[in-house]
Amino acid sequence: MLQRTEYLHELHIATGRAPVVSLLGPRQCGKTTLARAYGEGVGAIYFDLESIPDQRRLQNPELMLGAREGLVVLDEIQAMPELFGALRVLVDRPGNRAKFLILGSASPSILKRVSETLAGRTEFIELSGFHNSETGSESLQKLWLRGGFPLSFLAESEKDSLAWRENFIRTFLERDIPQLGITIPSPAMRRFWTMLAHFHGQTLNASEIGRSLGVSDKTVKSYLDILTGTFMVRQLQPWYENVGKRQVKAPKIYLRDSGLLHSLLDIQDVHQLTGNPRLGASWEGFALEQTIRSVKPTEPYFWATHSGAELDLFFIKKGKRFGIEFKYNEAPTVTKSMHIALENLQLHHLYIVYPGRESYPIAQNITVIPLGKNDIFSLAEEPV
Repeated sequence: MLQRTEYLHELHIATGRAPVVSLLGPRQCGKTTLARAYGEGVGAIYFDLESIPDQRRLQNPELMLGAREGLVVLDEIQAMPELFGALRVLVDRPGNRAKFLILGSASPSILKRVSETLAGRTEFIELSGFHNSETGSESLQKLWLRGGFPLSFLAESEKDSLAWRENFIRTFLERDIPQLGITIPSPAMRRFWTMLAHFHGQTLNASEIGRSLGVSDKTVKSYLDILTGTFMVRQLQPWYENVGKRQVKAPKIYLRDSGLLHSLLDIQDVHQLTGNPRLGASWEGFALEQTIRSVKPTEPYFWATHSGAELDLFFIKKGKRFGIEFKYNEAPTVTKSMHIALENLQLHHLYIVYPGRESYPIAQNITVIPLGKNDIFSLAEEPV
């Protein structure tokens, strides 16, 4: 298993300043492994809330946890939502000497009790699959094809990786979604998820998807919110302001894990990937997720106008505006759209992320950079 030192450091900082730390992310992304690795170093006590014996031990949580000191890890907190109220009582109790690390496979929008019951008492850390800084630039193509889920990336063969991903999709639909109290037939959600794979990287058109599936716009949006809340899909919101142009105001849809995208599109190896019409969209989504993880913007956006100008990623960092374009091209060129984005959005700098190896300036305030480099965003400094 790869060492995830960046996340271990984040846990160390967060547990030092917050009474409750919520480590959230999709199933099988490594939350339990990370929590156990961190907990062993600090002598934590661990409860698996999907374990019947551990559930029984916590039938009276205030009694069981009230006298604890140090770190207590509660894994898969959504299995016992009644614990949120008990945690609020415990952390507010005078003389409390315990810290709590809670793990969940759904976002705060799904686990509403986290944001409501523990408001002001918890710090959130979102764990994703492997990042290229963890796997190494030499494994970038493998990470793109297989995705970042540890058991998919580390599988012995492409066939084993594909089999794991297919089993993950089936288990997610048949077990994980119902466990969140969501009663949607798994075949319907599978069809919807597959449809989204074909719309990957495009602006959401709920009416078109609804017509294809024979459901209403409202149903499409509710399904989409479920997959977003369980970290399967990213709804990248548009940035719009009064710049004198009609701007796109619907989100763009991306499947967050490239390996799951490829499974849903029935792409089994690199040869099939490079010959697939969705090649460019797949690269864009993969590079987008890797870049957001590197840059850690407060809020990521895209920008597009109805006249055709667009920018794949826009964010504000340290008071400066930045734009990023993702191009699956060994020699990307500057486009008119890039110049429009630079001027209209008043960008400090625009980067073109590509699958090559070298960084180089291509125009004033525009730089081409490889995805594999992780130290490229020294955003307080002018680009070299």
